[in-house]
Amino acid sequence: MLTKIDLKNILFLDIETVPNYENWNELSTQEQELYDEKTKYQRKDDITVEEFYERAGIWAEFGKIVCISVGYFVERDKIKQLRITSFYSDDEREILLNFSRLLETHFNLAKYVLCAHNGKEFDFPYIARRMIINQIKLPNKLNLFGKKPWEIPHLDTMELWKFGDYKHYTSLKLLTHILGIASPKEDINGSEVKDVYYKEKNLLRIAKYCERDVVAIAQLLLRFNNLPLIEEKNIVKV
Repeated sequence: MLTKIDLKNILFLDIETVPNYENWNELSTQEQELYDEKTKYQRKDDITVEEFYERAGIWAEFGKIVCISVGYFVERDKIKQLRITSFYSDDEREILLNFSRLLETHFNLAKYVLCAHNGKEFDFPYIARRMIINQIKLPNKLNLFGKKPWEIPHLDTMELWKFGDYKHYTSLKLLTHILGIASPKEDINGSEVKDVYYKEKNLLRIAKYCERDVVAIAQLLLRFNNLPLIEEKNIVKV
């Protein structure tokens, strides 16, 4: 499927996000009104805007990033490894700066591309928006202004699976299941990240969950290319 792209030139990534505040009543009156306006078409009639605040983390205007995990392939002694690392903190700006430095220092050349599941609709724009909000200069790989579609260095495993069918949505959990890849959702799922962050205060648990998603995305790309999956012993945390 991707015969023209060297897999070693792909940076796989996933993000975990939470609402900016734990509770609805911590928002200012203006923020509550703006959230009401932003989400009114997504809410069902029987769900109040306060109840719907549980989902605020999916919007970059009302959420924040608590973890970015990345992975990349290397070859050592003819053995393929997937190296994984995470940036996680209560300080979102620190996460974004560290991620930006990684892109600008090690993945800035034209040959490198970013890959996520539903990344074009969620991860990539979310990171870019939060960088703007935190007054961080966009790294080249996230600055799409003036670029033609074929110049954008982004891969999306969900988009690849669509094969041009733009009505089709397939979750990472479903796709890994049907392709015989270990599920990344063994501990928690996305809807539980808010409570793990605010109530358990367990960033490490969130980071491990995020890393499993990165591994799953990398495995998907291997399957898309009819290549052997990476063995657990060759997944290395750095």
